Amino acid sequence: MGHEKPVEPFSDLHVEEGKVRAVLLHDPTVEGLDVGIYMDASGSMEGEYKYERPKRSFLEWLRGAPLKDPANQVEPQVQWMLEYLATKDRNGLLRVAYWAAGHSGKDVEVIGELKGVDVQQYKFPGAKRLGGHTFLAPALKDYVQYLKAQVPKGAKRGCAVIVTDGQLHDAEEVEHFSAQVAKDIVAGRLPRMNFVLVGVGDGIDEEQLERIAHMEFKGVGHLWCHRIAKEITQVAELVAVLVDENMTVAAGGTIYDDKGQVLKTYEGRLPAVLEFDIPEGAESFTLEVNGQRFKQPLPDEDHHDEDEDHH
Repeated sequence: MGHEKPVEPFSDLHVEEGKVRAVLLHDPTVEGLDVGIYMDASGSMEGEYKYERPKRSFLEWLRGAPLKDPANQVEPQVQWMLEYLATKDRNGLLRVAYWAAGHSGKDVEVIGELKGVDVQQYKFPGAKRLGGHTFLAPALKDYVQYLKAQVPKGAKRGCAVIVTDGQLHDAEEVEHFSAQVAKDIVAGRLPRMNFVLVGVGDGIDEEQLERIAHMEFKGVGHLWCHRIAKEITQVAELVAVLVDENMTVAAGGTIYDDKGQVLKTYEGRLPAVLEFDIPEGAESFTLEVNGQRFKQPLPDEDHHDEDEDHH
């Protein structure tokens, strides 16, 4: 039988002396999730997007000395979020856009559908034109339209991550639009979705964000969740926590051997690494999550040593 390859949703499999260590490639509880990242591009963010280009002396210039590292603080955060959220996304491609752009602050500048691998290749210098106001409703509308278009391609759930550093100028419209989205979800016109809002710095109107996040809708509950980050450098980590809290649909999972015996039960969240004992002679195990079953064949003990060493 030799070495068994991990099957979806597992990315790595290690079996040694009756102990199994299986790593999940993506969260099987979040089936068909489509994620978007929307970065504030209002004028107040200008400093965070700036690449510091220190002046070079004439001699350094002649020698072709490299420019020093950029100090754009947003870029590493977006790269980190992309890499992490892609592991939850159904196809590893995320819609990334600037919002609150353009003279009016109502423009959404879509960067594109970006991959979660090789994220260093992407640069995030900010919108072509930073906005004078912070209007959020256009970004929500952009995401909802995008998600609707993804449904025929397999999207079953949505999550839009929104980062802002200021006060929203259209909080009322955001509330009205949220209510409409909730109605459409209940009526089956839209898939279930969540909005994850992270405010950064001192310019945030916390009461405003609280009010939006606390709205409850019949048949849907909360659409929004939010946190405040003191610094832009904390954004990615907060987003990861919020997405984990809100996107894990399953109440854990159960692992069975090939004879249907329960080997391990996970209450609450399913960890990314599953570790459990397997009876001698078992040829596979099955992970059951949310009524879905994923069967993973096991390598033959006699052959696994050399294969595993290269892993």
